Amino acid sequence: MLMPKRVKRRKQFRGSMAGKALRGNTISNGEYGIVATEPCWIKSNQIEAARIAMTRYIKRGGQVWIKIFPDKPVTAKPAETRMGSGKGTLEYWVAVVKPGRVLFEIAGVPEDVAKEALRLATHKLPCKCKIVSRADLEGGDNSEN
Repeated sequence: MLMPKRVKRRKQFRGSMAGKALRGNTISNGEYGIVATEPCWIKSNQIEAARIAMTRYIKRGGQVWIKIFPDKPVTAKPAETRMGSGKGTLEYWVAVVKPGRVLFEIAGVPEDVAKEALRLATHKLPCKCKIVSRADLEGGDNSEN
């Protein structure tokens, strides 16, 4: 499971997920990728499940990049506990994802294999995603300039 080796503070505020992704919104390494279309928290075990689904389908050929990292701790209090007595204990780690963020990238396999592997990975993720190619995102960037 992905998690930071050490953190400055053990517990964090929840924060907001307003706006679009300013960083990590281009495909930098691979040829095809998964882009989030809505904001969400993605748990470390969901990232791992998506990675396993992709690598199993491509039969460990090609290359997969994980472009997100779960660095936000989420706390929870035990069930049937009264209000008060402080913040709960750390339960799991999440990656904060905004719309437009590239989550995974893949290269070194044919297009149909890559698209199917990414489709299987999107089913493991809690937010709506779309599968894009490097040309799709670069075409969108050039039209804006």
